[in-house]
Amino acid sequence: MNRADAWQTVCEFVPSESLRKHMLAVEAAMRHYAGLQGGDVEQWGLAGLLHDFDYERWPKPPDHTREGAKILRERGVDDEVVGAIMSHADWNLDEYPRDRPIRKALFAVDELCGFIVAAALVRPTRIVGMEPSSVRKKLKTPAFAAAVSREDINKGAEMLGLPLDDHIRNCIAALQPVATELGIAGG
Repeated sequence: MNRADAWQTVCEFVPSESLRKHMLAVEAAMRHYAGLQGGDVEQWGLAGLLHDFDYERWPKPPDHTREGAKILRERGVDDEVVGAIMSHADWNLDEYPRDRPIRKALFAVDELCGFIVAAALVRPTRIVGMEPSSVRKKLKTPAFAAAVSREDINKGAEMLGLPLDDHIRNCIAALQPVATELGIAGG
C-alpha cells in the first residue's frame, strides 16, 4: 500500500476531521523519527497514518486495532506496519511487543502529538515559537487535554531513550511542516 492508498483508506473509514488530523500528525512525527533513527520513512509514515483508521468503527478494545489489522492485511499492507499498529495498543503487547524502533516510535508519538496539537490550538501563535517548556507546563495541568495519558507520554520518551524535552522538541519540529493541514499554523 502506498501513501495515496493509505489516505484513501483513512477517508473511507474516518469521517471525523479531528481524527484525520490526528493521524496526519502522527504520520508526520513517524516520518521525522524514521529519518532520525534510520528507518524506512514511507513504512513508518504509513504506520502513523493508518494507526487509528479503525477507531471510529471499532472503538473498544480489543476490536480497535484487531479489526483494522484484518482489513490492512487484506489490502496487502506490510506486516511490519500492521505489527507497529497492533503494538500501539496495550492489549496486543503479548503478541506484538514494543521491541522494534518503529513500534517504540509509534507508541511514543501517538499521545504526544495529540497533546502538542491541543496545546498549539490555545496559543495565540499556535505552533510557531512553541518550546518544550510550554508543553511541559500544560502537561502539569490535569484538566487540560485530560484524555491524554501523561504516563504514556513519559513512557514513550523513555522507550526512545530521550529526555522528555528532546522528544517534545522532535515532535514539534515534525508537526511544523504540516501545521496548516492540522490547523495550528501561526499567523
